[in-house]
Amino acid sequence: METNFSPLTQRRLRAGEHIRELTASVKLSHKSFIQPLFVDEAISSPREVNGLKGVQVDTIQSVLHTIEQDIKSGVTKFLLFPVPAGKKEKGFDFTFAVNVIKQIKEQFGNDVWIASDVCLCSYTTHGHCGILNDDHSQLLNSKTVDVLSHYSSLLANAGADGIAPSDMMDGRIGAIRNKLDALGYEQVSIMSYAAKFSSQFYGPFRDACHSAPNTNGLQNRKSYQISPFNANDAIASALRDEKEGADILMVKPATLYTDIIARLKQQTLKPLAAYHVSGEYAAIEGLAEKGLLDREAAHLETWVALSRSGTDIIISYASRHAKEWIGRASL
Repeated sequence: METNFSPLTQRRLRAGEHIRELTASVKLSHKSFIQPLFVDEAISSPREVNGLKGVQVDTIQSVLHTIEQDIKSGVTKFLLFPVPAGKKEKGFDFTFAVNVIKQIKEQFGNDVWIASDVCLCSYTTHGHCGILNDDHSQLLNSKTVDVLSHYSSLLANAGADGIAPSDMMDGRIGAIRNKLDALGYEQVSIMSYAAKFSSQFYGPFRDACHSAPNTNGLQNRKSYQISPFNANDAIASALRDEKEGADILMVKPATLYTDIIARLKQQTLKPLAAYHVSGEYAAIEGLAEKGLLDREAAHLETWVALSRSGTDIIISYASRHAKEWIGRASL
């Protein structure tokens, strides 16, 4: 008996919104999103970030209101970027960051999960992510790791739920894990910037944190961040961080590196986070402002692409809109 097969088999799964929802392989949830927060010790009122529409740098007082509003929008996970008033080359004072964490946890307790970025770029006069040698020609890895480990322990003691080292020093995950465990902070997780690339898409962030390199010595971060030309380095760095004790592995930036996310997903069972960075966010916002795309739909499409590539956790400046936008998304 001859059988005729319909050429419309796949199109039947696209016939209406209900069937498209049922058969979608990607199902977004706002519970998988983290909202970045900037808090600056030197300002007396919140300020806008150049290029980051809808994002502000808070004071230690206003950030509590920001979090309160974000909770109402469905956000419960945050990544804090503390910006101290004073900058040095060594002998850093982490009191401000500790106080921000303490105040957030005192007010919100277990209603929020708060991770703190751990890096020295906003602390140093030269803007690099660690301690430089005398002529500023090299970054001193071991000395930097020692400071980062100490900083992490102070944040954990203040109540941080997670530590997020973004410096890209070798061995810092193992050192931080050992330090935290030795002090009794085994429950504090580490979300490692495991595959952080030397990228052109960090500009608005550096304005928010005052963290652009500004020395006549080491003029860029290519000697410690990963080259976009070296995918194998990214995978090796991430797997090394896993072995050293990282609980979550992050890829940063996000949309230009979905191939890295996909490759890494095949080699680890650790949750993967993707940081949709300031320049990527600003590109969508800028096009939307000119009427060249739909803002909400473009962010959603980005999030879907990240999830499709293997991302479990999305760090986005638009996380505070995720519940609303996902809830009314039309497939």
